[in-house]
Amino acid sequence: QVQVVESGGGLVQAGGSLRLTCTASGNITGITAVGWYRQAPDNPRELVARKIGANRPQYSDSVKGRFIISRNDDRKTVYLQMDSLKPEDTAVYSCNFATLRNSYWGQGTQVTVSS
Repeated sequence: QVQVVESGGGLVQAGGSLRLTCTASGNITGITAVGWYRQAPDNPRELVARKIGANRPQYSDSVKGRFIISRNDDRKTVYLQMDSLKPEDTAVYSCNFATLRNSYWGQGTQVTVSS
């Protein structure tokens, strides 16, 4: 069984920073991609950042230059450094680990940015 747990969310003022952490545990091997997604109320889930294999990270236009995705060498821990946060970044942030056969999601962590 695989568990994915996010942490690091919270309340921050506009212009502030947060660092999210996501860790996969259990019987997970062959991770091919990791990603961070977010969902604001009444909106669909959207991709924030992801890293596929050894390729360069991909970012949504709304976070480019402000967010950085990184991961540990074992690929089982992934981080999202979020700087210059804006109120429109408020959402539940979830991470995803993908293998060739499966996709694993965490429950998400709330990020709230006050103006």
